Amino acid sequence: MKVAISSEGKNLEDKVSEVFARAPYFIIAEIEKGKIKSFEAIKNEASNRMGGAGIFAAQLIAEKNVKAVITKNLGPRAFEVLRQFNIKVYSGKGTVKEILEDFISGKLEEFSE
Repeated sequence: MKVAISSEGKNLEDKVSEVFARAPYFIIAEIEKGKIKSFEAIKNEASNRMGGAGIFAAQLIAEKNVKAVITKNLGPRAFEVLRQFNIKVYSGKGTVKEILEDFISGKLEEFSE
């Protein structure tokens, strides 16, 4: 399962970004059998857009075949796009690694409308 985390940096030790659409990076982690199998950092090209950043960022994530997103804050337009692609959204803060471990353990709260 692929999970995307809004991140301040390119590594698992970096903090989860305060925002989804304007996060500098997304960490795309592959989780298999309760473990982090691999990850990649992708630059969020939406972060510098004048408008529509949430929609653009959500589409970028959907193109990566992600099944879940973890972020601290998410706007309504981004949430709607992710929902259209059947991508679940979870709230979390801390480092990317801590959040992934919490996700694997089922400790994160799912965003609702």
